[in-house]
Amino acid sequence: MSASFAILPRYVVAIRGADSRGFLQGLISQDIERVSDTSAAYSALLTPQGKYLHDFLVCASGAELLLDCEAGRSDDLISRLLRFKLRADVTLEARSDLSVLAVFGAHASATLGLSETPGAASNAGDLIIFTDPRLASLGCRIIGPEQQARAYAENHEIRETGFEDYDAHRIALEVPDGSRDMEIEKSTLLESNFEPLNGIDWDKGCYMGQELTARTKYRGLVKRRLSAFRATSPSQTPGRPVMLGDKKVGEIRSRSGDHLLVSIRLDALTESPDGITAEKSGLERLSD
Repeated sequence: MSASFAILPRYVVAIRGADSRGFLQGLISQDIERVSDTSAAYSALLTPQGKYLHDFLVCASGAELLLDCEAGRSDDLISRLLRFKLRADVTLEARSDLSVLAVFGAHASATLGLSETPGAASNAGDLIIFTDPRLASLGCRIIGPEQQARAYAENHEIRETGFEDYDAHRIALEVPDGSRDMEIEKSTLLESNFEPLNGIDWDKGCYMGQELTARTKYRGLVKRRLSAFRATSPSQTPGRPVMLGDKKVGEIRSRSGDHLLVSIRLDALTESPDGITAEKSGLERLSD
């Protein structure tokens, strides 16, 4: 499959001010010093108890930091961050003038002149372009005014496709999509695949929710994960239980086409993966 692009239902929040990096550093799961004009990152904001609130991609545009976040939840993200502003020199603004494009498929990074190193970034005029910091195989992002972003992609002979195609690609790679796949104030990062997706820096020191996240890792307390399956019935929709025999072992979180992302117990995946069902129909694992 050649590279394609899709407009994503995402919002962009800008963070400015002399204290913006120090402000974020004490709150989010990633080391903000990894973010520069040549490097983007993936991170999350947690409750003090280590439960999921928001996740986002972070990139830099000069002195400004941009958070590529879930559509419809930018106001909540800004509100939660502002609770910790105190006297810090920080301003936050929803940038409705900016859009987010995903470029994915064969040779997506190379087509845009980027390294396949996750997070590798560059600028092209008013556009910020980067390889997805979660997985290079997920593709790339272009952030900027929509008309310019479209033109840039088309000038690189990248065809437009629907969001559903990108969504199926994301699910196949077992990448969560915000609150579609993670329960607000309930899910933890490690059960949501954040470690293999480069969403946690274990060496950065304290951040909100860090203690529980570290304890969960080092005590081996992770009991479930997000796993990709192929649906076998149209009734297998988000929110439906996933069963092993008569025991509930998971729940469908998101679906695109016949691709499902399921929050499922690890023991169910190892004990009897061929016996996993939803709505009385079998599920086929998409990855090992």
